Amino acid sequence: MITFVTTNPGKVREAREYLSTPVEQVAFDYPEVQAADLATVAARGARAAYRHTGGPVIVDDSGLTIDAFDGFPGPYSAYVQDTLGIERVWELARREDDRSAAFRGVVAYCDGTAFEATPEPVDTERRGQDLGVDERAGATTDEQVAETELPVRLFEGVVPGTVVAPRGESGFGYDPIFEYDGRTFAEMDTEEKNAISHRGRALARFAEWYDRERAADGE
Repeated sequence: MITFVTTNPGKVREAREYLSTPVEQVAFDYPEVQAADLATVAARGARAAYRHTGGPVIVDDSGLTIDAFDGFPGPYSAYVQDTLGIERVWELARREDDRSAAFRGVVAYCDGTAFEATPEPVDTERRGQDLGVDERAGATTDEQVAETELPVRLFEGVVPGTVVAPRGESGFGYDPIFEYDGRTFAEMDTEEKNAISHRGRALARFAEWYDRERAADGE
């Protein structure tokens, strides 16, 4: 069994669609650190969640990155939404020639043990390791993992798109201004959105790795 530490039951339902192992929810509101990348926020959240539950956990963090703004708002997406609102984000983005963007999500897994080296990045809480997911690929050797406590495995999902004028009545957050394949997320129903969501893509990568690990352990 895996515990999804989140206050959002919708995330848990989505996780159950991808994982073959039971998933339970614990609504522990762990403190979210301020950091320049989603992976760091998710990794530290996973450590806090593991310390709270004492068993295997996943947490996730996600955000909208706008290319013309060098990836902003990214991990600050919720704060920007609450303070500026999505309409003002659109007003800023519409002045740019390039309005390409992406929804990015990171699922972080921690079970209190070290991981064998694999292509997926591991955040080992070492000084200098609070980098982006791609940059952290060098921190996945057994020797590096063994040096630290509570290694966290990270799985990223990305949906590329474009920032547009608000359209649609469904969804939440930035959904009305994020267009994918001709429609905004707010113009899709829940099933359509979940089928291509950044969180779903990250969960799929995690589920593939987790099932492979369980099979290797003979479970």
